[in-house]
Amino acid sequence: MNQEIKQCQNCKQEFVIEPDDFAFYEKIKVPPPTFCPECRFQRRLAFRNERKLFRNVNARTGEKILTIYPPESEMVVYTDEDFRSDVWDPMEYGVDYDFSKPFFEQFLKLFKKVPRPARNYYVDTMVNSDYSANAGWLKNCYLLFNSDHNEDCDYGNGLNLCKNCIDNSHCDNSELCYESFWMLNCNRAHFCSQCVECLEVWFCKDCLGCSNCFGCMNLRNKKYCIFNQQYTKEVYEEKIAAMNLNSWQGIEHAKKAAHEFWLQHPNKYHQGIKNVNSTGAYVTNSKNVLYGYIVRGCEDCKYIQYMQTMPSSKNCYDITIWGENNQLAYENVMSGGGTFNLKFTIECWPSIRDTEYCVFCQGSSNLFGCVGLNKKEYCIFNKQYTKEEYEELVPKIIQHMNEMPYVDKNGRVYKYGEFFPTDMSFFPYNESIAQEYFPLSQEEVSKQGYAWRKLEDKSYTPTKNIGELPHSIDEISEDISKEIISCSHEGKCNHQCTNAFRIIPSEFQTYKRLGIPLPALCVNCRHYERLAKRNPLKLWSRGCMCDVASHGHDGICQNQFETSYSPDRSEVIYCESCYQKEVI
Repeated sequence: MNQEIKQCQNCKQEFVIEPDDFAFYEKIKVPPPTFCPECRFQRRLAFRNERKLFRNVNARTGEKILTIYPPESEMVVYTDEDFRSDVWDPMEYGVDYDFSKPFFEQFLKLFKKVPRPARNYYVDTMVNSDYSANAGWLKNCYLLFNSDHNEDCDYGNGLNLCKNCIDNSHCDNSELCYESFWMLNCNRAHFCSQCVECLEVWFCKDCLGCSNCFGCMNLRNKKYCIFNQQYTKEVYEEKIAAMNLNSWQGIEHAKKAAHEFWLQHPNKYHQGIKNVNSTGAYVTNSKNVLYGYIVRGCEDCKYIQYMQTMPSSKNCYDITIWGENNQLAYENVMSGGGTFNLKFTIECWPSIRDTEYCVFCQGSSNLFGCVGLNKKEYCIFNKQYTKEEYEELVPKIIQHMNEMPYVDKNGRVYKYGEFFPTDMSFFPYNESIAQEYFPLSQEEVSKQGYAWRKLEDKSYTPTKNIGELPHSIDEISEDISKEIISCSHEGKCNHQCTNAFRIIPSEFQTYKRLGIPLPALCVNCRHYERLAKRNPLKLWSRGCMCDVASHGHDGICQNQFETSYSPDRSEVIYCESCYQKEVI
């Protein structure tokens, strides 16, 4: 089939469906999408509350519990232990399919009745980590989200196999790191980005195999460097000591100097290593991954995001968060763990196959429109059918979805082949992670027909103003954990600032151990500041900016590429060939 240009029914912008895309849709037996890739991603994100916790009621016992669902959501919530136990039977909620009403309207009614897990964590794998969610295999972790197999880590998301890390995003197999992003196999890496196998580094970007470096960029297997300049061990240590990195003034001065230095050096157009025929941003160890974003070790995939859990996923389109050995997956969010032929699902795992339009289902196969089922097969709307009945009824439901589609308040039409409508999300738009990547005002959210939740006034009364604290960690005692500290943003930002925050004892001990000053911002503001340092999901067509004659070209290099660095940014961008000649 030839390439086709479509108009997105959401943003009204044109997007392209390539012949290979049509081949994939034919393979998994779905029609081509009517939303563009960005709007499809935004729609999936609207069903994910990653970092917010609320006090709600356990619908089974009436006790107060921590949950990712706000009380006014009207969702039936069980503890994660109860949800995955045999104290209830989700089949009791089974209903017949009604051909007089749209599928999505019926599904929403079922979904609101069936209980769901409070925090989406793996039962029996959490130790002293009650204030974390969307996570598993954590020990002594606090406010850690979308993370697995971590110990003694606080305030972060996307961490795997890490220890003693604070305020990091998307780091794997690292220890004692602070305020860093997209790190692999690092130890004591602070305020860094895109580093691999580095030790004792500060404010470094895109470095590999380096140790005892400061403010460096594009270095490979170097020691004792400051701003890419080589020093002896003794001189390096003298210069680092003089920077006073244990104080706020030292950190702020270092941060400004490092970022100015980074602007003088080339960035590779694609932030990733060891890739074959792959595009996007922060894609590593992948093959034939197109338009990926924060991806490790995937193959033959397109339009995928936050897929960094091994083993790799293959032959997938439009899946967001987690993965882990998904095959033939399409339009799923937070689903994974050895799945096959999974379409239009939310939180379905593990070892689930041949399933469509399901939520919170586990270890099952051949489900359509089900919620909360475990180890079931041939079910529709939580009702049991024989194999023959199931295979006869599902095509009729699909035909009905096309003949009587769901139409939202803005006239967007949802036939078979579309993910769940955003106005059916379990969360208000501004409390989903869609707000982090596609921020909208309350007026814009209302105009789109989505829900908005007014932020709670926490009414924190700081006992210590941030400006009154000593600027050096050496001058602060562990009694600081008893105080409520004002956030320096004072709620004047767009980061859902809490105006104040605490320092927990384990966090303070890590700051002392690393010689790092206390943060001046609340947890939310720190999170949003890390987000601002990432490149966006969007790609732009650009040309290499290299004009170095020794790189094998006359004048400016003529190589063209797609990159997540927009044309109006001030960074220097090189193609793969020129970049490799620069750094190796």
